Amino acid sequence: MSQPVWLAIARTDIGLREIPGKATAPKIAMWLKQLGAWWADDATPWCGVAVAAWMRDAGVPLPKHWYRARAWLEWGTALTKPVRGCVVVFERSGGGHVGLVDGQDQMRRLLVIGGNQGDAVSVAAFDTARVLGYRWPVGVPLPSTPLPIFAGGVPVSTNEA
Repeated sequence: MSQPVWLAIARTDIGLREIPGKATAPKIAMWLKQLGAWWADDATPWCGVAVAAWMRDAGVPLPKHWYRARAWLEWGTALTKPVRGCVVVFERSGGGHVGLVDGQDQMRRLLVIGGNQGDAVSVAAFDTARVLGYRWPVGVPLPSTPLPIFAGGVPVSTNEA
């Protein structure tokens, strides 16, 4: 089962966690610096930062406001249904959340690799009712395989801030 380069890159960061208190995780600090952020801490929501870092490392252009989850709704090409590796933007109280679709579980919830999911890069399940949109990079062919279904208990995301 093939996966887009940016999804493979994101997978290598699963387990990366914020550092509680004033310190910032070195990799998140590096992303912020490389992307030209005007802040340098992981206390600020960083889901958009993670997606931007993975896309940049894969050579994919970024939206102007890559740090804002909802800015990803204006990036790339809109999709009517999810495909493996697409960017997905969710509704969240107080804002939005952005991540990469990896598949779905047996209950048809989306399995998403994202940053700042429980203060870490993780795979979490999301109800499709929260989806604001799916996006795909311009000029990149869509995968021809259906979205994979994974068995197992992936926790439902409850904290993306």
